[in-house]
Amino acid sequence: MSFIQIENLHVGFQEGEKQTTAVRGISFAIEPGKTQALVGESGSGKSVTALSILKLLPYPSAFHESGRILCEGRDLLASSAHDLQAIRGNEIAMIFQEPLSSLNPLHPIDKQIMETIRLHQNVSQRQAREQTHALLHRVGLGEAEAGGTLAHRLPHQLSGGQRQRVMIAMALANRPKLLIADEPTTALDVTVQKQILDLLRDLQKETGMAILLITHDLGVVRKMADHVCVMKDGALVESGTRDGVFKNPQHDYTRTLLAASTASGAAVKSDSDAHGKEPLVRGEHMQVHFSTRANRHSFKRDIVRAVDDVSFALPAGQTLGIVGESGSGKTTLGRACLGLQTARGRVMFEGDDVWRLPRRARARARRHMQIVFQDPFGALSPRMSVGAIIAEGLRVHEPHLTAAIIAERVENIMEEVELDARTAARYPHEFSGGQRQRIAIARALILEPRFLVLDEPTSALDRLVQVQIIALLRRLQTQKQLAYLFISHDLRTVRALAHNVMVMKDGKIVETGRCEDIFTRPQHPYTQLLLEAALD
Repeated sequence: MSFIQIENLHVGFQEGEKQTTAVRGISFAIEPGKTQALVGESGSGKSVTALSILKLLPYPSAFHESGRILCEGRDLLASSAHDLQAIRGNEIAMIFQEPLSSLNPLHPIDKQIMETIRLHQNVSQRQAREQTHALLHRVGLGEAEAGGTLAHRLPHQLSGGQRQRVMIAMALANRPKLLIADEPTTALDVTVQKQILDLLRDLQKETGMAILLITHDLGVVRKMADHVCVMKDGALVESGTRDGVFKNPQHDYTRTLLAASTASGAAVKSDSDAHGKEPLVRGEHMQVHFSTRANRHSFKRDIVRAVDDVSFALPAGQTLGIVGESGSGKTTLGRACLGLQTARGRVMFEGDDVWRLPRRARARARRHMQIVFQDPFGALSPRMSVGAIIAEGLRVHEPHLTAAIIAERVENIMEEVELDARTAARYPHEFSGGQRQRIAIARALILEPRFLVLDEPTSALDRLVQVQIIALLRRLQTQKQLAYLFISHDLRTVRALAHNVMVMKDGKIVETGRCEDIFTRPQHPYTQLLLEAALD
């Protein structure tokens, strides 16, 4: 018998006088102990379907035109708020796509997990703390055990991958019967991804938990799923067993998805003349150290060496890929290059020490140095329309531009990143995760920078859009001789875009070299481990 039965589900949204349909009459079942995967491009209705199960959509603007969602015979769509409160987090738990927006910014991570445990279990504070430390250890946050420092940090003090692991620990705290995993490994490096997927499978075997897996990574689907549903434009275009869908796809769209999943584009060729070029950007002996309390009850300070004596050189027209596990210092290094993070050492841009330029000269230089952040939801103001967000840089650096010219440039850049320019008046929460990532890319590109820090720019995008964005970035780099510092845990994407690769672990460089050399002849054991863990 199915644990969840979705029957003829329609989901609509009311926007002023306009109604749109996000999900169109889909039906499928989720069986105990099995993994049901929902795949499809960004905006296809996957997350809307999942959020409908727990009635977490923005009602009353969202509404269900028809259909039922049965949980062991109970219609969840007809259940009261009180009944749903007992089900959420206990019988059905969810891992959200954007952990920073789902975690309380004011409380340490251990307190938030303990709150979840004590809400649904009759346990003492000490027992809840012990369970919390055990959970954090199981999801790869070993430092979070008793006496460690990670457990006492606030969400913003963790990397994107670490926050995602906290969300997974919180969802698993009460051993739910159904785990809804919305892009659970998006922000994770390949080694932790393998660890988390193995953990989910082990828990599934132990408890008979069902999993609804929402992802654009077909490698994860191939590894985890028992059944697959393919969605496009809110409709279910194909469903079947994993082997049936992968080996004998029936729908053209499914075949397109499978074709796109096998390649993100041909690997770039390293420029043999690059070594003789004057670097556009050069980092010299960069160090970023943080001082943290050992725990909330102690005055003892621990020193975290997030970036420890890192140097690099990046010519115009080249991409330096930075890879490494979550918390290795990749993002901190990228932020330090732009002066967004206090650091020691030097960053030279076009021959100038950026950190030591006069204020006005530094402002002019930073126009040509932009960043695409890892978490698009946290990086986009919820109070500004998409058009205003993209145009903000133009208004700061070119205040003389007329409104008509700004609107034209916004429209052009939105079209370049495959966004409908007619949606410029909407707000970030009205877009899918992948669409928000494209908005962030458009905001960075509109100023025509010469140096771009790309912090996981394709992590929230489905494989079809990844191919398009990589092609766009490569074309812009060739046309404008842009320099990219490309931070990613997706080794396929790194190989498709990077000329040279730098591997980081615990704030240090463990290996660096040409992309083809790193991928075909890795020298360091950690690099070899990363490549072995990458999903086919």
